[in-house]
Amino acid sequence: MSTLIYRTQAGNVAHCSGKYFFLPEPSWDALLRRDGLKTEIEGMAARMSHDPAAEDAVAQHLLAPIESQELWACGVTYYRSRSARMEESEAAGGGDFYDKVYHAERPELFFKATPLRVAAPGSPVRIRRDSGWDVPEPEFTLVLNPSGKIIGFTAGNDMSSRSIEGENPLYLPQAKTYDGCAAVGPGVLLTDSLDPDTGIHISIERDGGEVFAGSTSLSAMKRSPEELAGWLFRETSFPHGALLMTGTGIIPENDFTLAPEDIVQIRIDGIGCLSNPVERLPPAPLS
Repeated sequence: MSTLIYRTQAGNVAHCSGKYFFLPEPSWDALLRRDGLKTEIEGMAARMSHDPAAEDAVAQHLLAPIESQELWACGVTYYRSRSARMEESEAAGGGDFYDKVYHAERPELFFKATPLRVAAPGSPVRIRRDSGWDVPEPEFTLVLNPSGKIIGFTAGNDMSSRSIEGENPLYLPQAKTYDGCAAVGPGVLLTDSLDPDTGIHISIERDGGEVFAGSTSLSAMKRSPEELAGWLFRETSFPHGALLMTGTGIIPENDFTLAPEDIVQIRIDGIGCLSNPVERLPPAPLS
């Protein structure tokens, strides 16, 4: 029996035992702090009836499953990511950095976004106005409570400017963190582990046709979710918990870049599909 929770404009919703129903707790932060949340919701499902309004809220009014949490990310946790990062940074002399990180004990961790910069399912993610080579990165995303325990998983899109990061690895914060730089959702699957064969899939549509698609699985990750969560919480506290993207194993070839009005769809088995259109703001006015 799978148990998912969703943050919507009408309130927090659970999907369990084939039923959608509203949760009495209005605060997403409070939900993520609650011990035994999955067991509690499964008990509620035995007493609740299916609520069509709750199902409609999930279908029509989703918010990103993040309220006061910080969104962090990992890099170079898949061999494909290591290779792509080395290729794009070779001219800047930074290619060896990524090979060393892939094999090191310490993972690459970086701050990705505040909730303000995270797009909800169906809302636009952005490509930067000062970048000419941009990709989405489909990522298995951990949902962590304030003690660092994994309480669930969701899908994430770590938007990235390959041109900026490739110019110099020290430009990573600019390549990764900006308005509309990420999306998460659609909901959170409440569990502390998933089958290593769980699939991660992406497709990108342009003008009604598919221009890129790829798949990988959790088994291709070099590091375990628990290891990555442990490093994140080693010297950093999160009173409301945190979300942690765990890196990407799917990267388009070097001749591909996102364009405005593309549709990015990221699907993780058992969690659902995170779909977002792509936008780029008009050029900034001259000062």
